Amino acid sequence: MDTASAHTGSPEAARECCDPVEEPTEVADLDDIELATMAKALGHPVRLRILRILADRKACITGDLVAELPVAQSTASEHLRILREAGLVTGEIEGPRTSYCLDAAGLAAVKKAIGSL
Repeated sequence: MDTASAHTGSPEAARECCDPVEEPTEVADLDDIELATMAKALGHPVRLRILRILADRKACITGDLVAELPVAQSTASEHLRILREAGLVTGEIEGPRTSYCLDAAGLAAVKKAIGSL
């Protein structure tokens, strides 16, 4: 599930793409493989920290995240790739940087799936 898409504009425009983060009206049903992929992505403390930072800020550029994480740029990028492929964050390319936001639909789907266990 790669939800990255191209984006051009200012950092403010990247922030606007994520404001406000609303629960989707229709929530997808996940199969066991999709849920396991999301659960695995949630299974690392750095990735959980990334999600909390994105939830607080509504959007973030990779460099901003690295300043708040105890990992190198390349490691942060790998964690973001895993979260993006799991459908928990979206990434929008802006020149040499990528702005990341929470994926409200993905988060709602994993909440629903876990709640049904």
